[in-house]
Amino acid sequence: MIPARMGSQRLKKKNLREINGIPLITGAIRKCKSAGIFDQIWVNSEDDIFGEIALEEGVYFHKRPSELANNQATSEQFISEFLSKVSCDFVVQVHSIAPLLAVSEVKDFVKDLLTGQYDCLLSTELIQIECAYKGLPVNFTFDEKTNSQDLEPIKRVSWSITGWKSETFLKTVHAGNCATYAGKVGYHPVSSMAGHVIKTERDLQIAEALYPLIDTE
Repeated sequence: MIPARMGSQRLKKKNLREINGIPLITGAIRKCKSAGIFDQIWVNSEDDIFGEIALEEGVYFHKRPSELANNQATSEQFISEFLSKVSCDFVVQVHSIAPLLAVSEVKDFVKDLLTGQYDCLLSTELIQIECAYKGLPVNFTFDEKTNSQDLEPIKRVSWSITGWKSETFLKTVHAGNCATYAGKVGYHPVSSMAGHVIKTERDLQIAEALYPLIDTE
């Protein structure tokens, strides 16, 4: 399931912006098709233009309610609405705004989701450098200097690709609890490039410069 909202604020119509001459939404669809690992591929948006693109690319389109396309709507809300209409065992959300996520990483992620029997699998970038939170060390100590390669990596959630077991997600939503992190949660490492998410014009420029380096097959 590829979410695509028209009303982005920091970068207008960002899902239609192009890298290597291809709109971000189209690139995400083709990446998922190239992975060859999904039973169905859906574009999830409030805007019919994305339905037209989905039709052109030979994938499904789910039109979400307009109230789930504003800045106040959460991903948990539109995923729940999607799962209430589309029956599946697992849903994997692939973000079009993470164009540097490689096809091989998509394949590895889905295999991990299924073989690990996770209810939720989060894509993470492993950051192996000293990190602090609220002034206190997280993965190092003030008592000694440790070489960075010996540090326990911090797992930064990238959201470039995320997977959920549909049954667990919906049951948790209906119980009134947070479904995004429900059940057995796993962390799947992706590259630092895969964790690059486009939110600004500068982000887009960086992605375009790095795009030739990723696996697109």
